[in-house]
Amino acid sequence: MKIKVVKRYGTAFKDRLYIPAIIEGLKITAKHLFKNVNDIKSVDVLEYPEEQPRDISERYRGLHRLTHREDGSVRCVACFMCATACPSSCIFIEAVERTDGIDEKMPERFAIDLLECVFCGYCVEACPCDAIRMDTGIFSVIGSKREDFVMEKEQLLAQTGSFGDTFSRCHNAGEKQDD
Repeated sequence: MKIKVVKRYGTAFKDRLYIPAIIEGLKITAKHLFKNVNDIKSVDVLEYPEEQPRDISERYRGLHRLTHREDGSVRCVACFMCATACPSSCIFIEAVERTDGIDEKMPERFAIDLLECVFCGYCVEACPCDAIRMDTGIFSVIGSKREDFVMEKEQLLAQTGSFGDTFSRCHNAGEKQDD
């Protein structure tokens, strides 16, 4: 049986201190610093929040919103598919029986905790009725207390899509949805 012995590198005291690697990294950082300081006009800067990004595509997952039906009622049927698909368990739904005969039930409370949300979009993909979307174009939420980051049903219904109307996948397939 042949055994190949591979010599280990970095066993010297100088290599185990990592000082040469740290110094090399600092050289690279200093080189970039001096380059940017000497030519400040070439540094691409976005003066946020006064200047908003212009390169947000339609596929960008921004803040959530709930959609409406053509008659103005909430499209959500409280099936709990979005809450089940959510990996961070940040969607809270309380269902109530619907009395208008459109569907069996609707959400009495629909809340999303944005501090827990990872903005993965699984809730949008899981929804069989296209009731939840992440196309508002809002990518920053500001608040001073935790309650400011819990979006309730009324807030989610008040949001509008910023990328135009899309077609519904449920109930009114083939008809364009009005938001």
